[in-house]
Amino acid sequence: MVSTIAHLSDIHFGRVDSAVVDALIDTLTAVAPDLVALSGDLTQRARSGQFRAARRFLDRLPRPLLVVPGNHDVPLFNLPARLFDPFGGYQRHIQEDLEPVFEGEGFIAVGLNSARNFPFHGGGRLNETQVVRAAARLGAARAGALKIVVTHHRFDLPDSHGDEHLVGRSDMAMRRLADAGADIFLAGHLHVSHIGHTAARYQIAGHSALVVQAGTLSTRQRGEVNSVNLLRLDRERIDVDRYGWDEATRSFQLTSHRTFHRGGDGWFSR
Repeated sequence: MVSTIAHLSDIHFGRVDSAVVDALIDTLTAVAPDLVALSGDLTQRARSGQFRAARRFLDRLPRPLLVVPGNHDVPLFNLPARLFDPFGGYQRHIQEDLEPVFEGEGFIAVGLNSARNFPFHGGGRLNETQVVRAAARLGAARAGALKIVVTHHRFDLPDSHGDEHLVGRSDMAMRRLADAGADIFLAGHLHVSHIGHTAARYQIAGHSALVVQAGTLSTRQRGEVNSVNLLRLDRERIDVDRYGWDEATRSFQLTSHRTFHRGGDGWFSR
C-alpha cells in the first residue's frame, strides 16, 4: 500500500500571502494525504493573533495532522513568557503535545521539539531524554513500517550552509534514531528546500536515511518560491515531489521529482 505524506513548514502567520494559503489548502484537500506533517514556525512572533490565525489554518487542512513547534513559535520580545512559559501560546492555541506521534498504515511519524527559549538567534537543540523517548516510539512500530522523524531544525544541510546550522546534538540523536531504524527525517527552518542522505554526513554503518527539508510558505523567502513536499511511500520505494507556487496560474505546480529505493544499507537514489 502506498501512503502519501504532505510536508510543509515555516508558514509564519503574520507574514503570509492569503492567496498562497488558500491555494495550498485546495491542493492538499485534492490530494487527501494520509498525513500532513508541519515542521514548525507556524507564527512570525508567537503572538496570540498569529496563533489564532494558525489555528484557523490548521482547522482547514485535511486530517490527520502532525505538528511540531519552531523557534518562531517561542516569544522573542515578551521576555517573561520566553523565560517561564515559552510554549504557552503554542499549547493554548495549537496543541498541548509538543512531540506528537501518528501511526498510519505502513508508517509511523514521531515529532521531536527542537525549539528552545535560548539562544535568541533561534538555534535548535535536542536532548538525550527526548531522543531516547522518540527512539523507543519508533522501535515499538509495527513490523515493516517506515519510520519518520519530524523536527523543525535539520539534520542535514544544502551545500550553501555550514554545520553551525545543524540541530544541536545532531550526532547523538542520529545515532540513536538510526539504531531505531529511522527512514526519513522531515525538517524546515532554513526556508530552502533540500533532499540529502544521512550516510554522507554521519557515516553510520548500514544506515542511510533521507533528510527532506521543506521551504517556506511565508513572504520571508530566500531565493525560492513557496513550496510544499509530497512524499509517496511504500516499503521499497519513496517518491518525493516538490510543488512550488506559480504566480502566473496562482497555484502550486510540480517543480521537481526524486525517487529513492531501499538497498542493503538504506535509501538511495538510482
